[in-house]
Amino acid sequence: MYDRSGPHDPYVRVRGAREHNLQGVDVDVPRDVLAVFTGVSGSGKSSLAFGTIYAEAQRRYFESVAPYARRLIHQVGAPKVGEITGLPPAVSLQQRRAAPTSRSSVGTVTTLSNSLRMLFSRAGDYPPGAERLDSDSFSPNTAVGACPECHGLGRVHRTTEQSLVPDPSLSIREGAIAAWPGAWQGKNLRDILDTLGYDVDRPWRELPAEQREWILFTDEQPVVTVHPVRDADRIQRPYQGTYMSARRYVLKTFADSKSQTLRAKAERFLVSSPCPACGGSRLRPEAMAVTFGGRTIADLAALPLTELAASLAADGGAARVLTEDLRSRIAPVVELGLGYLSLDRATPTLSAGELQRLRLATQLRSGLFGVVYVLDEPSAGLHPADTEALLTVLARLKAAGNSVFVVEHHLDVMRGADWLVDVGPLAGEHGGRVLHSGPVADLAAVEESATARFLFHRSPASTRQVREPRGHLRIGPVTRHNLRGVTAEFPLGVFTAVTGVSGSGKSTLVGEITDEPAGVGRVVSVDQKPIGRTPRSNLATYTVFAGTEGARERGYGVSRFSFNVAGGRCETCQGEGFVSVELLFLPSTYAPCPDCGGARYNPGTLEVTYRGRNIAQVLDLTVESAADFFADSPSVARSLATLLDVGLGYLRLGQPATELSGGEAQRIKLASELQRVHRAHTVYLLDEPTTGLHPADVEVLMRQLHGLVDGGHTVIVVEHDMSVVAGADWVIDLGPGGGEAGGRIVAAGVPEAVAGAAGSATAPYLTRALTPGG
Repeated sequence: MYDRSGPHDPYVRVRGAREHNLQGVDVDVPRDVLAVFTGVSGSGKSSLAFGTIYAEAQRRYFESVAPYARRLIHQVGAPKVGEITGLPPAVSLQQRRAAPTSRSSVGTVTTLSNSLRMLFSRAGDYPPGAERLDSDSFSPNTAVGACPECHGLGRVHRTTEQSLVPDPSLSIREGAIAAWPGAWQGKNLRDILDTLGYDVDRPWRELPAEQREWILFTDEQPVVTVHPVRDADRIQRPYQGTYMSARRYVLKTFADSKSQTLRAKAERFLVSSPCPACGGSRLRPEAMAVTFGGRTIADLAALPLTELAASLAADGGAARVLTEDLRSRIAPVVELGLGYLSLDRATPTLSAGELQRLRLATQLRSGLFGVVYVLDEPSAGLHPADTEALLTVLARLKAAGNSVFVVEHHLDVMRGADWLVDVGPLAGEHGGRVLHSGPVADLAAVEESATARFLFHRSPASTRQVREPRGHLRIGPVTRHNLRGVTAEFPLGVFTAVTGVSGSGKSTLVGEITDEPAGVGRVVSVDQKPIGRTPRSNLATYTVFAGTEGARERGYGVSRFSFNVAGGRCETCQGEGFVSVELLFLPSTYAPCPDCGGARYNPGTLEVTYRGRNIAQVLDLTVESAADFFADSPSVARSLATLLDVGLGYLRLGQPATELSGGEAQRIKLASELQRVHRAHTVYLLDEPTTGLHPADVEVLMRQLHGLVDGGHTVIVVEHDMSVVAGADWVIDLGPGGGEAGGRIVAAGVPEAVAGAAGSATAPYLTRALTPGG
């Protein structure tokens, strides 16, 4: 037994961890191994790996940093834990859900853009007599490099008559100028035009062209005295009105409005096109005049990374040191299955899994050793073929002298681990215990582990009765991204899985299903984008409180109980429950609101109770507990039942949406759909619905999705989980590779037929999933 107090204890030892739902957890995890933390969704594995181990490593690091430097760094709070010993410095690679900016790209995330800019600065071919440029001049994100016309964005937003006036048969009074605001502000603009002498009752298309041009595009802002038409029930006095053209209103709203809703509405009337000055390259002419191997930096940045590496290999001149360095940096990105990406690909278009793997590839080049890497589901969005490459990369990180702690649900990653920490047995308050911490094989003896059932006791493949389609939905020919004239037929009334390696074109193909074909009532896309601030079941909860005798006596309506609306919420923290505290020479920190103590509401709202609990206490309940509490309130019970059905019983009712994973957000949207009573045939589109789900949770979700199909609807999923694909009625497999090597349908048919398809990267893994005990 090692001496815990000695300098050579090879374990990270956690004692008394109480973060979130952890129940005073004690656990020992060896260093210098690949350790996987697993358990059902909401069991507490992320609270242990990220909320406790990584958070404590960060806290210790910040304590060693000078106070002035500390205030420049975003800190995680001190975790609720007794003590942790044997903890090295930690590096976190999480699946950040917030959308990166449009200026962020594959090149900036991986720092490969820096190397490419250096290559052009030092070894580029310059026009005769041209001055040599520094590397910043090749960046669209710097003042010296960005095209002055589009400010380095590559696109310009403009308005056209067609975008501003979609229906020219209407008159101005009837709302021809759709881009104008509604209500009083729109009436004001119409009255001003009327006062200026324009015919607001004549169909738009019959107005003279010069009048239409001025009304929509003028930069003039004339001020006139408006005499409104008098209404019988109120007196309206003359006023001074300032005219603003439709273009000016749209551009001003899009640029200046702080309302996301107004900005989104304004964006609908804008037409985006490549910048006429730089042609979409985002750079100044001086930078675009420099070439390397006959290509501009924009040309090279647009190549898939595999092609970029190959084109650099051909050069053996003075630039060899720079090109070899660039190729060595590209290699780990390609190894992780991301060779189809280009350096100029914007990061908002990447999945969370792709983004995390890009950061992982960058770490491979960093040369760090002796640290703990804490990774958040690195297999998310990965085809089984790509998962094998991921395991190779994780093994290299470990071989370099690091500890690799991975939060993961993928069974192959678990099987490849040296050490397994299984948290559970269930989610929320029914989890938070370490069921096993040790070698993977030893988990087989842990009876209450949901993980063990899937890892060791594979049940025989269930016999499926393949459903017969009620028709077909034909899509295509599609030419977009790497799809070139692809036509696909999706059977209706069945469960279809779309498969293929990362970047093969799956999401692009399914994304083309937008219009309702004949015989289909609706098309519903259930994606993983962030939702509003809270789950929709809260609306039903607010209604229950508004119906109480206490609320009626005080005249409180439904909005009084929403912490997103002024009136009932605590205005000190604006319903957040915490406030930002500014500290001299230290970074801002967050503390419970001094007025409401974290309750989010003002005292008047909290005086209203329902069955002895106020609204803050009810929103602190888990969905599971709330289902019992509201058992005899049909409207709330129905909302909560659908959340339970999709495996989200562990969430708190008032949990901010910013704390939800992409998979949780997707399941909340699905729960919202399940609440609706659908008589019309609906096509449901889901993009990797099992991402972030434990196999036990996948079973729960699949029961719901197959239930929709049994109810007469169509379900189409983009999926990498072979257990889901094996249970589908129809499979469409794209590939054979990613990027330019993909983009075509390799096979389509029942799972057994696709499993036997030659040239399919999916086939061998699907065969294994279809084989009993395979």
